[in-house]
Amino acid sequence: MAYNLIYENYDVVVVGAGHAGCEAALACARLGLETIMFTVSMDSIAMMPCNPNIGGTSKGHLVREIDALGGEMGKNIDKTYIQSKMLNVSKGPAVHSLRAQADKQDYTNAMRAVVENTEHLTLKQAEVTEILTDENKITGVKIYSGGIYPCRAVILCTGVYLKARCICGEMSTYTGPNGLPAANHLTDSLIRHGIEMYRFKTGTPARIDKRSIDFSKMEEQFGDKKVVPFSFTNTAEDITKDQVSCWLTYTNEETHEIIRENISRSPLFSGNIQGTGPRYCPSIEDKVVKFADKERHQVFIEPEGNYTNEMYIAGMSSSLPEDVQIRMYRSVPGLENAKIVRNAYAIEYDCINPMQLKPTLEFKVIEGLFAGGQFNGSSGYEEAAAQGLIAGINAAMKLLGKKPVVLDRSQAYIGVLIDDLVTKETHEPYRMMTSRAEYRLLLRQDNADLRLTRIGYQVGLIHEERYQKFLEKELLIKEEEERLLHTVVGATKEMQSFLKQIGSSALNSGITLSDLLKRPEITYDMLAPFDTGRKALPEDVIFEAEINIKYEGYIKRQLRQVEQFKKMEEKKIPDEIDYEAVPSLRIEARQKLKKIRPENLGQASRISGVSPADISVLLVYLEHYKRSMQCNTNVDSSFV
Repeated sequence: MAYNLIYENYDVVVVGAGHAGCEAALACARLGLETIMFTVSMDSIAMMPCNPNIGGTSKGHLVREIDALGGEMGKNIDKTYIQSKMLNVSKGPAVHSLRAQADKQDYTNAMRAVVENTEHLTLKQAEVTEILTDENKITGVKIYSGGIYPCRAVILCTGVYLKARCICGEMSTYTGPNGLPAANHLTDSLIRHGIEMYRFKTGTPARIDKRSIDFSKMEEQFGDKKVVPFSFTNTAEDITKDQVSCWLTYTNEETHEIIRENISRSPLFSGNIQGTGPRYCPSIEDKVVKFADKERHQVFIEPEGNYTNEMYIAGMSSSLPEDVQIRMYRSVPGLENAKIVRNAYAIEYDCINPMQLKPTLEFKVIEGLFAGGQFNGSSGYEEAAAQGLIAGINAAMKLLGKKPVVLDRSQAYIGVLIDDLVTKETHEPYRMMTSRAEYRLLLRQDNADLRLTRIGYQVGLIHEERYQKFLEKELLIKEEEERLLHTVVGATKEMQSFLKQIGSSALNSGITLSDLLKRPEITYDMLAPFDTGRKALPEDVIFEAEINIKYEGYIKRQLRQVEQFKKMEEKKIPDEIDYEAVPSLRIEARQKLKKIRPENLGQASRISGVSPADISVLLVYLEHYKRSMQCNTNVDSSFV
């Protein structure tokens, strides 16, 4: 029999100790709030149950933004990476994305050490079964033993553990990832509080014994010789180390035929899986069915760490039965004798409809209840950590009586991520992509500190010494841009010869270094022989100055677009607006606006089912509403 025992009070309770939970708990504790973080297993702290890497296309942007705001993920991967690579370098700087292979165990251990040694932060292995409220306001949580922990705010970062079920063929086990315990009771408490739940699914590939792999049949993939850190507090020299290789191979027609022959045994197609899976990270059986014209699919063989022989088979996640998996993997060149250490499996779990959240990640219906990570319907370690950090910051800001932090779409990928989740309907696990960001030339991974460090400092997560270094960098960039703008070089014989050699147009007269740098074929370093006033500057300062000059026209165009965007974001919609009283709104728009209750016209315009005509009607109504409030008269609904 469980007894209700009241334990010590905390300011904040964080439920879950994955990537979201760690960032949320660290943010609250570092801001001086007494915080306790619950986990179903101490082995799950910052665990990487799927891919052994941090970053990647668009996800690398998120990690650098987390770091710029004062989060921990970037520092942690810099400590524990085993290979680092900047992706998309053949394309423009807007889509350059940093990606690092991690030593999974080192990553977990390093983050756990930070968490365990942070003041004001307590760790507790226990399953939270209920949230406790009084008049729709958080008062505490109850754990499985019956213990009650009073608190002023709760942050739910449950990941994929709520009523988790792992599926491999006809076999189902009611556990979380890697065989850890599931959290089977909290969902019922949330439903009783009126929270709408979804059932999502994700999956992971097999892990194979390195000794059974023939790497001679694969293409070796090396890391970058010059490493770029994730954290702005590090330099390349700080973290450079010997790197391991990854390997590339491909599926083939034999692989695809094995899958097609056994597709009826796949729980994904047999109906055994009810949860909705991620569109942009499909299983190998999904790929074979949906892309039947493809003769092969890439398969990356990635080490899980320095001290294990387990190799992650990226690109071949599956929930097929074990006997089919063995045949399927062994049909891939280099894996003919593969020995599976861990079978591939799918995992179903409960999560929420994120449109129930405010942009601060606080629930609309329960004051003091926040949420972050895969619990919010997203996928990926990086998306989870970003939400956890913002949820932690805003829980702290609420309790400290300070203004919340809401990043908009023009400020950060984090802003795009959260705005998409709380505004747009999400019927599958959400994944961040560069294409989702309208202003991606402004939101580059290299300038995340210039965009967000000031905010991190104002919140209190960036210390003074780091902030002063940031201000110095900002000043050096500005000074170098000004110097290049006002330094003129002549049409000398040497200059004309240089331009002819690189296939650039000759000069008719003098030209500024800034204008020369705008030519796509010319780089900052190429101008060194003609730039007598050049000073020794840090590489990141040079990089920012060069990009700002080279892409000046495009940047100015996006800044003008941002100005228009900001005007819509500044048009606030009062909480008390009755959408039923707004004439000429279409029924679908009225229903969506009532459900989501957007905070401004910009957010309203991004709601699926709300048309530009609806926004025009709403804009006119709001102007009349504002005037009526000033005059203290009723709104005349006959104006439309």
